[in-house]
Amino acid sequence: MLAIVVMMTLGVLVAVGVGVYVAYPHRGEEMPVAPQLGNAMRKGVDALPTLADSESRV
Repeated sequence: MLAIVVMMTLGVLVAVGVGVYVAYPHRGEEMPVAPQLGNAMRKGVDALPTLADSESRV
């Protein structure tokens, strides 16, 4: 029972994090309450590898 509660809480936290990222840093806006968190989210996403346009053509 405890494992279900922990996993559901983790899932909700991830969903909230994605929603906050899409609402503010992804659109280039500052987060109103915690701008440091928005900067950290943006840096983390910028560090991830992405697929360039030239690489996506098969």
